[in-house]
Amino acid sequence: MAFTKQKKGEMTAQYEQWLDKSQAVFVLTYKKMNMKEIDAFRNKVRETGSEVHLVKNTLFNRSLTAKGFPGNAFLETTSLVGFAFNDIPGLAKVFAEATKGNDQIKIKGGYIGKELLTDKQVKALADLPTLPVMRAMLLGVISAPASKLVRTLNEPARSTAAVLKAYSEKAGTAA
Repeated sequence: MAFTKQKKGEMTAQYEQWLDKSQAVFVLTYKKMNMKEIDAFRNKVRETGSEVHLVKNTLFNRSLTAKGFPGNAFLETTSLVGFAFNDIPGLAKVFAEATKGNDQIKIKGGYIGKELLTDKQVKALADLPTLPVMRAMLLGVISAPASKLVRTLNEPARSTAAVLKAYSEKAGTAA
């Protein structure tokens, strides 16, 4: 399908806008994916706060060049591009899950910021915990010393109370 010069300009501007807003970009080949599978994939991507779009490779390549991204050899065949606006590992997980058990769907590569990533690096990102899990882990690390201090300060009083209780129970049974 041929696009007019104006439509191509609009598409390129839209790609550049998505690139500006995103923290990471991942590219997937989607050979032999039907629209039902693509829609299910899009829904999983939306759950991470990201977006995925089918792009015209030449126009997307122009947008990448205009925004100063390094060279990209992975924009050769059909491309499904994911834009991570918040949760980079979450989007990488969705992309990695889509490739499991399907030889026709492959991660081509991507970018974090303007850093070029290989498909293996994207899969390594998928092994990282998601943003909510990382926040919970950080909260646990921060609160652990404070709770340990509280336990240490309360231990002498708790021990004294236990001894007094045991002594009172012993005195009560002797009487």
